[in-house]
Order: sequence, then C-alpha cells, then structure tokens
Amino acid sequence: MKDPKYLTAGESCVVVEFADEIDRGANDAVVNLKKHFLDQKNIPIMECLPTYRSLAVYFDPTVVSADEVIKEAQSAPKFNGEEGAAHLVEISIPVCYGGEYGPDIANVAEHAGISEEEVIKRHSSKIYHCYMIGFMPGFAYLGGMDESIAMPRLTNPRTVINGGSVGIAGKQTGIYPIDSPGGWQLIGRTPVRLFTPEASRPTLIEAGYEVRFLPVTEELYKKIKSEVAVGTYKPLITEAKKRWNLSSEKQGC
Repeated sequence: MKDPKYLTAGESCVVVEFADEIDRGANDAVVNLKKHFLDQKNIPIMECLPTYRSLAVYFDPTVVSADEVIKEAQSAPKFNGEEGAAHLVEISIPVCYGGEYGPDIANVAEHAGISEEEVIKRHSSKIYHCYMIGFMPGFAYLGGMDESIAMPRLTNPRTVINGGSVGIAGKQTGIYPIDSPGGWQLIGRTPVRLFTPEASRPTLIEAGYEVRFLPVTEELYKKIKSEVAVGTYKPLITEAKKRWNLSSEKQGC
C-alpha cells in the first residue's frame, strides 16, 4: 500500500487518501485512522468521515490548524494492510429473499444462469465488508459478493423502494435503510432498522463492520418486524475474526 496523501478540502477539513482505487487494505487503514482520531486527546476533532479509500477529518479552524491535523494523522500507528481493522465487528442481518420482498431475484438468476435458490445460497454464504456509508443515512456499501451474481443497475430506477430492501449493483450489495428512489436489483428485504435517527448511534452498520445475511421465512420476517416495531428485537452482533490477506483483496465499483 502506498504512502498516504494529505489534502486540504477548504479551511476546516483534511482528507487522508490511502489509495487510488477501491482496496480492502486501504479501507482498513481508513477505519484504523478514524479510530485513532476518535481516541486521541491531543487536538479537538468535529467529525471523521470514512470513504472507500480516504478519511475526511473535520475540525474548527479557529481552534486547530490543518497542519496540526496532518501531524496527528502522521503520528498514528503505521498500517501495512495486513493487520486488519482496529475493531472487527460482525453483524447478522435476517433477510426474506424473493417474492414481493425481492422482485428482481428472477432477473439476477436468469442473468447468472442459475436458480433463484442458488442466488440466495451464493448471496447469503459470503461475509461482507462495509466500506462506507453513503447515498443516504445508514446506506452501507458492502463488498465481497460472489461475482457470479453481479448484476448491472436497473435501466429505469424505481421512484420508491421499501426501506430494508437488499439489492445488487455491479459487484456490490447493499441495504436501503429507508424508503427512497433507487436503481439496484432487489433480491430480498430485512425487517431490521438500519437507520434510527433518534438513537445515540443512528446507523446499525458502520464502515469497517462485517455483515452476514441470514435467509429467513416470511413468517419469521413478520415476527422480527413486530419485535422491531415494539423495540424488543436485538440484532446479533459479535466480534469478527480475521479470515483474509487484507492487502490482496480489491473490489470493483
């Protein structure tokens, strides 16, 4: 992994760029640097915004300078792309695949030349990495999908997609956290809330998290949805394990 670049974005933001392309090792470096800034007590920071390959660090320019932010970033422990993220968290997301919940699963199956059941098997057998949150609050961009079920976006995006819908776009998969327009191919839906604005931590999935999809029946989907509505459902969140050579995995957009 190359040495990071330090760029200013206006008077109140420094961007630390780790790569020129989407790279798993670079993204773990982003997550580690974010943790460093949130943990350190040397300079006040307003916000850290992770992306696929860079970290934007926002600060009050009347209190701290861009040079001080860059110096703090340079003082963080060096990362060579093989140690893994600083905090590996795995979250399991229940999904009801197909039917009214996944109206495009037949298209994905036809495109891949496999059955709908095989699409479900391949999609749910992987452990995904959240590279970043974007597009809307709580929308997690997940890499690591089986490329055999990769699928282009819809030619004509939908004007309304139900919150919780699980979709495929290119080599990535993601979950729409709220009702919104969108062009991803929908293969299922989760009853779990991905974005809760009134919560102390509004987004369920964060950059650096590992995500596993668990196929569930429509009956169990409705049961979980009822539990979510009354606040009794607790997502399964565990400590993840290092399973890969981080420096070698790359993802396409």
